[in-house]
Amino acid sequence: MSSSDIFIGETIGTAILILLGGGVVAAVVLKASKARNAGWLAIAFGWGFAVMTAVYISAPLSGAHLNPAVTLGLAIANDDWANVWVYWGGQLLGAMIGAALVWIAYYGQFHAHLTDSEIVGSTDAGDAKAVEAREKGAGPVLGIFSTGPEIRNVAMNLATEIIGTFVLVIAILTQGLNDAGNGLGTLGGLLVALVVVGIGLSLGGPTGYAINPARDLGPRIVHALLPLPNKGGSDWSYAWIPVVGPLIGGAAAAGLYNLAFV
Repeated sequence: MSSSDIFIGETIGTAILILLGGGVVAAVVLKASKARNAGWLAIAFGWGFAVMTAVYISAPLSGAHLNPAVTLGLAIANDDWANVWVYWGGQLLGAMIGAALVWIAYYGQFHAHLTDSEIVGSTDAGDAKAVEAREKGAGPVLGIFSTGPEIRNVAMNLATEIIGTFVLVIAILTQGLNDAGNGLGTLGGLLVALVVVGIGLSLGGPTGYAINPARDLGPRIVHALLPLPNKGGSDWSYAWIPVVGPLIGGAAAAGLYNLAFV
């Protein structure tokens, strides 16, 4: 596959991944959404279906990595670094496009949610304390775009992301679901989707299971740029954990694969 096919495939696939994955979070969280308060099961299965759909769409072009940690793990396992940056570029761009599409699809719900004083507190520009509170840490809709911990502890949060991503990448490698040049295929897409659902249900509670640096960083950038009223901060002090943790997890999975399975 050519570099242009890889870039296009990863951009389209990751955009679909974030559109559907971020979309289910928006559906559950936002005021005036018919699915509001549907719960964690809806989010976990929604992300799984998002992965499956994105894989089916992008696999013919790029092999459907859709995740810098997967790309890194495959590069280590196959000793093939030729297109790593092409994959990563397409994934980050696609994640940003997908996040922007979530905003467009839920534009009215974002406005209703972020202008509700019960949700965002005082909207009086003269209320300095309320303004400061909104701008610090995670804003009231940041979870639609990116992840955040329930208990803020660097070591624990990093470990959770490493472990979750390790499970994802070792599953892909040991099942031969992303051999170089072959793509994931129909069965592969379903299996990876079920792995993602399992990770969400079992390991998603502490941090929201980013397990994908592009999935977290791209939408966080979009959150920072979008003209959302009373959106609050983008929690940049936490942002490195869902980038570094998954990369470590992907590399560790590839290391174990080469040691134990090859």
